[in-house]
Amino acid sequence: MKVNKNIALKIMLSLTLVIGLASCSKKSKTDSASRGTGWNVNSSKGGFRNASSHKEQETGPGLVFIEGGTFTKGLIQDDVMHDWNNIPNQQHVMSFYMDETEVTNLMYLEYLEWLKKVYPPTEENYKNIYEGASPDTLVWRNRLGYNETMTNNYLRHPAYANYPVVGVNWVQAVEFSKWRTDRVNEAVLEKNGYLKKNAKSLDVSAENNFSTETYIAAPTLTYGGNEEILLKGKGSSKKGPKPGKDGKVVEEKNVYAQRSTGIILPEYRLPTESEWEYAAAADVGQREYNIYKGQKKYPWSGSYTRSGKRSNKGFQLANFKQGNGDYGGIAGWSDDGADITNEVKKYPANDFGLYDMAGNVAEWVADVYRPIVDVETNDFNYFRGNVYTKNKIGKDGKLDIITSNNVVYDTLSNGKLVAKSLPGEIAQVPVDENETYLRQNFSTSDNINFRDGDKQSTKYYKFGGSDAEKSKMSDKEVMYNAPKHNVKIDSLGNMDRKYDKSSKRTTLINDAVRVYKGGSWRDRAYWLDPAQRRFFPQDMATDYIGFRCAMSRVGSKSKAKKSPRN
Repeated sequence: MKVNKNIALKIMLSLTLVIGLASCSKKSKTDSASRGTGWNVNSSKGGFRNASSHKEQETGPGLVFIEGGTFTKGLIQDDVMHDWNNIPNQQHVMSFYMDETEVTNLMYLEYLEWLKKVYPPTEENYKNIYEGASPDTLVWRNRLGYNETMTNNYLRHPAYANYPVVGVNWVQAVEFSKWRTDRVNEAVLEKNGYLKKNAKSLDVSAENNFSTETYIAAPTLTYGGNEEILLKGKGSSKKGPKPGKDGKVVEEKNVYAQRSTGIILPEYRLPTESEWEYAAAADVGQREYNIYKGQKKYPWSGSYTRSGKRSNKGFQLANFKQGNGDYGGIAGWSDDGADITNEVKKYPANDFGLYDMAGNVAEWVADVYRPIVDVETNDFNYFRGNVYTKNKIGKDGKLDIITSNNVVYDTLSNGKLVAKSLPGEIAQVPVDENETYLRQNFSTSDNINFRDGDKQSTKYYKFGGSDAEKSKMSDKEVMYNAPKHNVKIDSLGNMDRKYDKSSKRTTLINDAVRVYKGGSWRDRAYWLDPAQRRFFPQDMATDYIGFRCAMSRVGSKSKAKKSPRN
């Protein structure tokens, strides 16, 4: 019997396909050939592993994506105050994320309650941690005003839960940001199976808790190395490693999440001044092709503070002081709906989707204040305030982890103690010659005074003199001769506050004053311009300065796919 040639050909092709599929099924689904070596990446038999399926950075809780770009930093309106501290200059900012709203009382109370639970103030080793993080509620008091209602209620009463937190100094805002980083990444790792469920609330203690940097550098040192909490991730065997042909058990590698895993988020932090100003101006809303149609005076379009839209025509677009004694308008027809601060999201968002970038409260940013922006040195991600540190290695060659016995506190000029390093975190030390030798981009750990405040910056610097002459400059010869308040604590815990009464001081600017941006409920409309900049001591707080967090963007500049315009 003659077999049809077509049928025979079809049978042969089917058999070839089945054999091919069978051979493919033996190969790991994650195997792929490296373009560098030809080896299989993510092979089930070991070797280099890569989170090839991870594409984009996840947006952290509370954040909004801000696509970076070029903008004019500085005041483009008339400088009626003649400050001359924000001359227009062109800068470029990388893409980043920023809090949709200011940090609220409710968000900050979550932080305080966590500290109270993990580091009970009743215990001697932790008594200053909770107190050091608590906002200064006395900022509401006024010598000739009755504000005790806010002093007693503003932070904790549920009526103010979604109002921006105030009374927080710059140092406290930075510590809140560090805490938020750890809590967010703790939840991320739990969600992805690297931490036991609910350990973050049920198993946490002062000596057994989570720090993002500790987990990355030495995972087994977090949660005290408790293997019931520290789970091995999706790439590991649930039953543990199997013995090889020689009977030896080879321990699994890369079973904990790392930066290369792609799920750990960068740190929450205060935005830089450039980032804040760029995000507040939101010039993207009036862009035409690759140019801006003029600069904005406010975070919204137009030169007026009232809305021109038909639905809410005449309404104020921000919460600010409109005149002497006018903080909210006439009863029954309030101009801006508030007399002090207002609940977040009460006013329209700007073109980036950010609320209250003008009015409500002014906001701390990361920068140390200087009257000039040194655009000649840098016009990319501009920031003054870099102090580079590295993980401290103990005498035993291991990471030095903070314990309850060596918590590091920062003593503020008013005597308040703020914890700078908590148990479970890695102790930090300044970078040294190992990192700076023969570098062109930086040469010291502390770069705050670079080109504006270091000895070479003053007119008294003796360029041709000896090193001894250069180092013996008097107070009146340094560039920023600011008051030097001092606090000393003796071995018994007694505090000696020394207020600088010198009449020879010439400025309030020093390395401990920070920039704050945006107008507040106490400010006139002039200060609503995103380019305006002022400064305040980093260890002092007010009833009109709050803050919001930012996060760097890793990966692509843009989320959306670009399309040509017709």
